[in-house]
Amino acid sequence: MDKREKIQQDALDIAIKHKRCGLAISMGVGKTLIGLKYFKHFQDKNMWKLRVLVVAPKLSIFESWNNDAEKFNIKIDNIEFSTYVSLNKQDPLSYDILILDECHSLKESHEPFLSQFRGRILGLTGTPPKWKDSEKGRLVDKYCRMVYSYITDDAVDDKILNNYNIIVHYLLLDKSKNIKMKTKTGRVWYTSEELSYEYWSDRVDTAQSAKSKQIASILRMKQIQEYKSKEQYAKSLLNKINDKCILFANTQDQADRLCIHSYHSSNSNSEENLEKFNADKILKLSCVAQLSEGVNISNLKAGIIMHSYGNERKSAQRIGRLLRLSPDETATIHILCYRGTVDERWVKDAISVFDSSKIKYIKAYT
Repeated sequence: MDKREKIQQDALDIAIKHKRCGLAISMGVGKTLIGLKYFKHFQDKNMWKLRVLVVAPKLSIFESWNNDAEKFNIKIDNIEFSTYVSLNKQDPLSYDILILDECHSLKESHEPFLSQFRGRILGLTGTPPKWKDSEKGRLVDKYCRMVYSYITDDAVDDKILNNYNIIVHYLLLDKSKNIKMKTKTGRVWYTSEELSYEYWSDRVDTAQSAKSKQIASILRMKQIQEYKSKEQYAKSLLNKINDKCILFANTQDQADRLCIHSYHSSNSNSEENLEKFNADKILKLSCVAQLSEGVNISNLKAGIIMHSYGNERKSAQRIGRLLRLSPDETATIHILCYRGTVDERWVKDAISVFDSSKIKYIKAYT
């Protein structure tokens, strides 16, 4: 039994002792296989077929369940699948086992199903909620409290995943008035990134309600994503990197601007580009959300993350694309960050789950 198999078995042995619990398992260790083995353990002990519901954020994740079931010869003809969005449409009394893949996706809106479900629950996640008093934290603690943890740096130490370095590049907002603005009446004027950020931050700070504050925060984030100074720096950085490198852009248009080869739903050449990238026929590829999860790329040694979204899970998934090298190799992840803005907090949250000794900060300005 190799190290990965031992971790899977240790997690499984603990999980089967609890009627309802969660496992915090690093990417690349085999959360899906643990879930399949969990179901199989109880199925083998029963004279009848257990009714199982697997819930995940996206339909694409279920492909991994089907692939692993086939690969390890585990019959899943009595497993049904649902996204979290559709969970309340299911009958909670129709299932014996509930497996919550990416259980950090739970929301209070799922309470109608969860409160009526009477069977076993297994939660699986690589990034459990940090704050127990948050919405996700309360629900995970209530329905699938973590009983086992094996984080990314554990997997790196055990050489299941390759080593990594994270470099945070601090940039300053551009003071040049080169952003064209236009009113509904057609009046045109120009503003700068710095002034734009100040305007939207003031909108956030002076919002009169939680809803208006949320809207203003989202609009500010969208403005930050569109600032060209990050694009210019990212393009320059991409050109300087000699290793195979992936760039996570904010939008499809940005992905197309920053790299000759891109991967997104509006690009008819996406699959061809991904195939060439995987085969080392091209060494640079830009993408948006699709490659954050579910796709492994060989020999990927460098990555650029344009934006951290204030969501450590999205960043962890993206960083995870670069942790599939040979255990003796090291990947480098570049994260761009606007100094003196909310971007600093987003980046801090995004990398908080990683080893601080492997994180370096540099000023990309004088």
